[in-house]
This record gives sequence, structure tokens and C-alpha cells, in this order.
Amino acid sequence: MKVAVYLVKREDNMTPGEWKLYMSICPEVDQLWWEVQQEKCKGSWFMIWLSRSMPFAWACLLKERFSKGKASFSEENSVQYWREWIGNLLQEAVKNEPGNYGQVLLEGCLDIRMVLLDGTRQAGEVLHLLYEDAVEAAEQLEGRQLLLPEVGALFAENAPAMQSDYIAAVQLAYLAGRLTYEAAVAERPHKKVRGLGWRLFQGHRVPLHCRRCGSIATEHSRCAACGSAACAYCEACLALGRSRACTLLLRGAAPPAVKSTAGALPTEADRRWGLSPAQSAATGAALAYLAEQRHASSAAAKGRFLLWAVTGAGKTEMTFPLLDAILSSGGSVLVATPRRDVVLELAPRVARAFPEVTRTTLYGGSADRWQRGQLTLATTHQLLRFRHVFDLVIIDELDAFPYHNDPMLAYAAEACCKPGGSFVYLSATPPRELQKQAARGKLAHARVPVRFHRHPLPVPILLRVPPVLQLLKQNKLPAELLERLTYSINREAQVFMFVTRIAQIDGLLRLLRRMLPGIRIEGTSSEDPMRAEKVVAFRERTIRLLVTTTILERGVTVPKSDVYILDANNRLFDAASLVQMAGRAGRSKDDPAGSVVFAAPERSRGQKEAIQQIKRMNAIAGRQGYLVDYDSKRKGKGI
Repeated sequence: MKVAVYLVKREDNMTPGEWKLYMSICPEVDQLWWEVQQEKCKGSWFMIWLSRSMPFAWACLLKERFSKGKASFSEENSVQYWREWIGNLLQEAVKNEPGNYGQVLLEGCLDIRMVLLDGTRQAGEVLHLLYEDAVEAAEQLEGRQLLLPEVGALFAENAPAMQSDYIAAVQLAYLAGRLTYEAAVAERPHKKVRGLGWRLFQGHRVPLHCRRCGSIATEHSRCAACGSAACAYCEACLALGRSRACTLLLRGAAPPAVKSTAGALPTEADRRWGLSPAQSAATGAALAYLAEQRHASSAAAKGRFLLWAVTGAGKTEMTFPLLDAILSSGGSVLVATPRRDVVLELAPRVARAFPEVTRTTLYGGSADRWQRGQLTLATTHQLLRFRHVFDLVIIDELDAFPYHNDPMLAYAAEACCKPGGSFVYLSATPPRELQKQAARGKLAHARVPVRFHRHPLPVPILLRVPPVLQLLKQNKLPAELLERLTYSINREAQVFMFVTRIAQIDGLLRLLRRMLPGIRIEGTSSEDPMRAEKVVAFRERTIRLLVTTTILERGVTVPKSDVYILDANNRLFDAASLVQMAGRAGRSKDDPAGSVVFAAPERSRGQKEAIQQIKRMNAIAGRQGYLVDYDSKRKGKGI
């Protein structure tokens, strides 16, 4: 978009003034604002309008260069002087445009006029009528960061009465210091970043980055909004609206952090939430850490705590005392998870646990998109719209796609937590780096080595089986694999069969249906439009054997189930993925010893690490007395 740019200063007989440069999305409001300042204060006020329609990226660059300069300006300077001054500061931006287009664009946007302000009572009356809307705009944007078009959508839903005047209200709030705006894509000159998206500035290579998601902005295109033929934009967060060099990114003020009453977990909380001894110990450690963090000397430091709990440990229930500690203190909490289906599954459970708390559920297409609550459940991409608003941020499934190894989502999570707030990471298979930090004492953490029913985790066994491609060519299953599958079916277990590739599913379905007649066998993947319906049918036991990819390695709990992982030695199945898939078995207290089979032609490092991790958790649980009727012989089973 294009904005107005002007200089303003105040001078009286005692104190010479200094020029300040401002940008405006509603010049009429700025004119009124400074006329009111003239009326309130003694002395003379001068304005120099430099442009009424400058590309916003250029205006931001002009403001940045102006703030660094020490030149002395006088209201007597000629129009030609100001033209040359602007041209010198923007010469690099002008040269970035193709051919002579940059110079034409610059000449077209300059509109230099000098004004001696004359404050009037009428200006104050007009501005006063807009003041309530400006306050409303600041309150709606508190703790948010939104592109200007998103602000319009926010007001259309939450404040429809001011929808037609929201640009004026936003500009008044900006002048009053209640919110800020800046270019959504801009330079980051003080941090060297390797990769694409560089441009030359005074002999130095400076990256353009997206201030919403933190990614390097590599793409440029002709832009109808600002007139530039090379307007940079960010591809990484396109799903939330195009972040451009000429797009305003508005940020509301951050609400103050609260002082949590968190402390050691009392016995009555155990009874309220129904926690097992292992859950209680871990939650108590987390609460004690939150209390310590709230009393830390550095108000800006953010606390970090890892809750390392085995699959099926009841992580959701363990977070309830943490939520309660912050919410009861008047704070705000975010529970973020990488997947929409997990958000939808968590929402009713959280509603039952905290019926009196205002809640918001956010995901792509959510009806709550512009609502605000004390407790927010969201997919991780939705965090890009918040800034410094949550006292506690809980990241569920820390190691899962798409959060894991996505710097953009990590950037968003970091930005949405208040200075002085805390993170709690939940994972059954934390990334290796976090495991190292925990082992070295650099990351506060607690382990939950046992499931809520207090039975050991099923230890996978290795079944030597040819690769899936060979099985499909031979058109038969090995006798031992068929025998185990038959046993699982006869004991009325639901069977998960994981494979590495979508292309293998149809062939396996034909083979399995021929060799296991009399039961319904289906397959699903990320490309299956009937995936949700098939998962429901599997839970309801209409489908007995489900061939799937890793899309079902998390978040699916089916009582009395067995797990078969074909090609378990494939490099696509790392240790974390194998542990998650194995975690589908034995989750029910009525069938805690479901079986897990790693079917592969050879052992792999991933299989060994997965089995070692499962055995280690069982051993820790046994030593700490968390297991019911623990049979020490189980430690030696498996490979």
C-alpha cells in the first residue's frame, strides 16, 4: 500500500525544535492531531508534507535513514531541496526498480508542501469524537500482530460499528502510542543470515525477512497496492495472507504478565484431577518450576520446562493443574499442537475441566478466529497472529510435523509468549538436542516413565520379514507374520499396520484380504478423502485391520490394539517415529500388554534405539515403584 510521509517540529523562543518524521495511513487524522498539539502547547509548530502516496516500504526506509542522519533542516528550505534530500536517501530503493521505473515512481509520489499549524478548538472536538474508536482499536489489537487487511476483518466481526472508520482509529491509536506498525517484510541489518533474499545496501549484503514469521523473503513481484515492480513478499506464511514489503504489520501493546500462584502440587489437586503417582510427581515439579520462574530476578527471561512422558501417559490431564495455576491468577494460557484434529479432540476435554473459563479454539477456518479467551487452543500456525500475550505456552507434540524443524513455527511460539512467561514442552520423544540439554541439567524437566494404568510399555519384538516390495512380488505373507496376524485377529484386537509409502497400500490390501478373509481390511493415508470416516470405523471395530502411513502414529487411541510396522528398518522410520507407532498398543487398562512387531529384513539403528528407550522407561518406572505387578522378566524380552 501507499502512505503519507511528513516532517513535524515544535519551536518556541526558549527551545529550538527537532524535526521528526512520521508515516500516516490517514493524513487527515495527523493534521488534526498536530493542530491539537499546537493548541495545547506554546510556541510554533511546523509541518512539511513530503508525500501523500509513497510506497510503504520506501516510507519505512526513509524513516530509518532519517533517524540515523544528523542533518539540520530549516522550514525555509526549498521544495527542490527536499526533493533532492528524499532522492538521496531512497536512491538504492529507486535503483532496485527495473529500468527508469523507480525514478518515475519517485517523482509521481512526491507532494511537498510546507504548513504552519494553527490550532483550533474545532480540531480538538473532531479528534475527541474519534478517541473512543482509537481506544477500541488498541484494545482489540492488544497482544496481536496482524496485517492491515486482517485488522479490517477483526473489526468487522468484533466492532462492526467502527468498521468504516477503522483506518482513522488505527492511525490515532498509533499517534497516541497505543500500537505500532511497520513493514511486514523489511531489512534485518544487524544479523547476518546465509541464504537467499539478499540485496545490496551501501556495499553490504542485507537480508529481507518477514517480521511476522521470521523467514527470509526471497520472492518479488509487481504490486498493484504500492506501484513497485519489485515488491518483496514472504512465501513461508502465505496461508495467513500475503506478507509484503508494502504491507502494514500492526502490533498491539502487550498485556502485563501476571504473578502465578503456582507451587508444589497439593494432595487435593491429585484428587481433583485424578492423577497417578507418576503424573502427580511430574506435575508437581512443573508447578514448582513455574513458581520459581515467576519469582526470578529477570522479568524478561522466559522459563522452559520439558514434560517427557511416554505415549499414553495422560499428558493432557497432567497439564490441567498447570493451566489452573495460571488461569486462577488471572493469566492467559495457550495450548498449541501441530495438528487440527488434536485441537478438536482437546477442546471438549478442556471445556469439561474448566467450564467457567473463556476459551478460544483456533485452526484454519475456525469460527473463533477473532475471538479472545483466557485459554486458547490452537494449531501452531495460528501463533503467527499473536505477540507477547500468553503467560504460559504449552507446546504439545513438540517433535511432530510440522512444528519440528520448522524455524517459522518456533519463531511464532517464542514471539507469542510474554517476557517473563514460561514454556512447557510435552513430548514422548523429545528432539535429541532437548534430551541432551535435559541430561546436562540445562533444561528443567520431569519424566513420566509409565502410563496412567501403571503397566509396562509393550516391548517390540523383531520379526525377520522380507521387504514389502518383495512380499508384493511374491504375492504372499511369510508364515510367521501370517500366524501373528491371525493370533491378533482371533484375540479380537484391532490391528494397525504401518508402511513407509502410500503406493504400497493398495497392493497390501489385496494381499491381506486374500490371506485374511472374513474381516474388513482398509487402508488410509494423507491423500485419502475418507480418512476421518475410516478412523471412526476402526475405533468402532467395523474395520479390523487398517493399513496406514505415519499419519496415524500420534493422537489415535484404540482400545485393545496390536501394532505391526513393516519395513521397520527403513530410514523413513527413525527411533522417535517407531516409539510413537509402538505407542498405539497397550494404551487401555483392559489390554495393557498389546503386542508390537517390528517386521524387517534386518535390525536398524532406529529399531535398536526405540527398543532401548522403551526398556529404559520401563526400568525407571519399575525402580520408582510406579508399576503394578511389574514382572522383571519383561525387561529382557524383545530383541
